[in-house]
Amino acid sequence: MTITYSCIANGRAVLAELSLTGGSYQEAAATVLRLVLLRAEPKTIMQMGSFVYHTLFIDGITYLCATDNALDTITPSAFLKNVSDTFLRNPLMSQEHFSPSNAVAADFQQVLGKYMMQYNKNQGDSSISTLRSQVTEVKNIMSKNIDEILENEERLNIFTDKTDDLQTTAKESQKTRKILRRIWWKHFRKIIIITVIRK
Repeated sequence: MTITYSCIANGRAVLAELSLTGGSYQEAAATVLRLVLLRAEPKTIMQMGSFVYHTLFIDGITYLCATDNALDTITPSAFLKNVSDTFLRNPLMSQEHFSPSNAVAADFQQVLGKYMMQYNKNQGDSSISTLRSQVTEVKNIMSKNIDEILENEERLNIFTDKTDDLQTTAKESQKTRKILRRIWWKHFRKIIIITVIRK
């Protein structure tokens, strides 16, 4: 997620704005500002085109940012909260002194830029840490799967050995049966011969 645009507006008048990428945000921002004024809700999230617009509305001032990801709402909210805190903390930023033509507006563009870079960088760091945790998780799963494969191979070897033993035992028992059958036939012949001779 990247914060690509941010602005501060008093009503519909944009007091300070900054765009990190080329693009026409003004039309979409004007539409969002109009809707925010109509709704008068403290926080809104709107999808317009390929961007998601997050707003924070406090005392008639709208703090707005555009992101390229609808899933993350925490980062833009924290960004807007920091921008609003900075704006409200500075006495020069009051509604009477703050106008788009004022040099303070240009200074506040730097503040917007600083926060945008900070939150975009933190987002990059968190995506790297997220990626690292995912890699670690995959490594753990793979290790577990390899251990299971090795255990299964061990069991299969034991099963194969037992099968070989059973085959050997079966062959030996067949030989034993054949021998016993021959002995039985020899004994049976002797009995028949003895019986025939006695008669």
